[in-house]
Amino acid sequence: MIFKDIYEQQKCARLAENIANEVNISNEIKQAFANTPREIFMPMSNFAYELHAMPLSSNQWISSPITVAKMTAALEPVGADSVLEIGCGSGYQAALLSNLIRRVFSLERIKELSNKAIKNLDTIKANVYVRHADGNNGLKNYAPYERILLSAYTNKVPDVLFTQLEVGGILVAPVGNENKQYITKYIKHKDRIEEIILDSCIFVPMLSGVE
Repeated sequence: MIFKDIYEQQKCARLAENIANEVNISNEIKQAFANTPREIFMPMSNFAYELHAMPLSSNQWISSPITVAKMTAALEPVGADSVLEIGCGSGYQAALLSNLIRRVFSLERIKELSNKAIKNLDTIKANVYVRHADGNNGLKNYAPYERILLSAYTNKVPDVLFTQLEVGGILVAPVGNENKQYITKYIKHKDRIEEIILDSCIFVPMLSGVE
């Protein structure tokens, strides 16, 4: 990927160190943070390396690096070949995943954000396929996926997403309501879906339709 300059690259390396001090992540995930440009995805580059969430346009937010790290670690991306992300936002999570997984597909229901994400990802030469679409329906064209990540909370993961997940695959989602949400990890077995509830989190809701 292409950094704006050596200073941004150094700042991303420091960010990776700060995240690793807060969250138990693998060396591969830590290196992915160090190798992913940050400022282009942020509304205010001066705050790009803060460890908290930041507002985007269209009443959306870019998650804190700590939450991104927890979600990514729960996904167990190392060794996976394909991932579908629901909720591309500015594209940062997708860019990070592209440093870990060969094929990254990302859906965004808000046209303004999907256009911006495509531009951001193209600028840094990240290999991500972005589509403007309702994430509740998944993306059956390239299914099944080894991993699926929801970047918006839901009361219940749509069944169609489990249908598009490989047996043995992992889906990670913020599950709950506007008052309380938990990062939840699902593992698809041949005869059942295993649910593992992890840390509390805060995300915007997963909505239907497109804008």
